[in-house]
Amino acid sequence: WYGKEYHRRPTASGERFDMYQDTLAHKTLPFGTVVRLYNPENGRSIIGRVNDRGPFIHGRDVDLSYGMADRLGLIKKGIGKLIMEILS
Repeated sequence: WYGKEYHRRPTASGERFDMYQDTLAHKTLPFGTVVRLYNPENGRSIIGRVNDRGPFIHGRDVDLSYGMADRLGLIKKGIGKLIMEILS
């Protein structure tokens, strides 16, 4: 996840990043794509919108805003295996 150091800075889509909004970075999905992410470790799920590019670390598919990571229970671990469903 990413947060404070990027808060209010421009994203690849041109939007200003808000670390508390339900947004995420993805390498290829179009900006504005809405996805549901599910954390099978704790049963939590959340809906978010792609507004940035990344992550740029091999083996990772999404980079979540702090707000999304918090609601999915990923703040302490930093990473996790999630199930992603594209909604629109």
